[in-house]
Amino acid sequence: MRAVLYEAFQQLPEVVTVGDPACPETGVVIEVAATGLCRSDWHGWMGHDPDIRLPHVPGHEFAGVIAEVGSRVSGWHRGDRVTVPFVCACGQCETCRRGEHQVCDRQFQPGFTHWGSFAELVAIDHAQVNLVRLPDDMAFETAASLGCRFATAYRAVVHHGRVHAGDWVVVHGCGGVGLSAVMIAAARGAQIIAVDISPNALELARTLGATATLDPGHADVVNAVHDLTGGGAQVSIDALGSIETCQNSIRSLRKRGRHVQVGLMLGADDAPSVPMSTVIAAELEIVGSHGMAAHDYPTMLAEITAGTLSPQRLVQHRIDLSEAPARLATLGQHPGNGITIISL
Repeated sequence: MRAVLYEAFQQLPEVVTVGDPACPETGVVIEVAATGLCRSDWHGWMGHDPDIRLPHVPGHEFAGVIAEVGSRVSGWHRGDRVTVPFVCACGQCETCRRGEHQVCDRQFQPGFTHWGSFAELVAIDHAQVNLVRLPDDMAFETAASLGCRFATAYRAVVHHGRVHAGDWVVVHGCGGVGLSAVMIAAARGAQIIAVDISPNALELARTLGATATLDPGHADVVNAVHDLTGGGAQVSIDALGSIETCQNSIRSLRKRGRHVQVGLMLGADDAPSVPMSTVIAAELEIVGSHGMAAHDYPTMLAEITAGTLSPQRLVQHRIDLSEAPARLATLGQHPGNGITIISL
């Protein structure tokens, strides 16, 4: 099969021919139709993820059809249209038995712990707990945009943020996950402040439902949020993952507000200081959000099918596999607006 492969961190990947993946007895092999290009893939290529072993094929949000089914899998067949969460679960550990598959004790992540979806085929084990059946009318590129950014934002806004109509929500960073959070919060009737340094990203946030926008290069974000909201937001989401955005997010809250950390804190940003005296005095909540389990997808998919949510609006760029190496290498400097999808 063709795949994007790198043999050293920060070395430009190449499209090469590699062997097809073996089908696990309890898993499937999926023929990839579309896969997302995500900043997390760039972090992996930079060497920020200790789980990656070289040589490596990146890619962790994808959709396609089942090409092969393991001998111990029931209920799934060749040709079924599927996607998977970016965190795949074993289904058997204590955490999985509680239904918390997104933090499985023995989790595996295509594109990080295993070869990923920048390839024609990808193998996924434990099919019974990790496969998500797609609606017949959902495009593969839309489904590919869900696995990391949109599903993660959905859980951050709905499960952790507990956003209600009329709430003020601040989204720090308007890449794919941040714009997803804007859309999802807007669908729940929230008032949203989108924060980013890119005018194009802020304009897109406004089209998706942002009430106000802020450029941290031209405004004191924390003071501006408190002025706009009359005392701070009920929910603030760091969708980028930096010391500055994390601290701004926490300080943007009103008393008893909720900070949700979605953006990865890696490299030089892996240990931000937290204004804990403010957290205690204002009884703030701080929670991380790490994807969404496959069994939680149906509610989100139902909202998409009903037209309440339209993740396809976030797909702004479409490329083929041959363009992926160069685009991956430049994500750190030019993250782009919206979501980029690689079609196979």
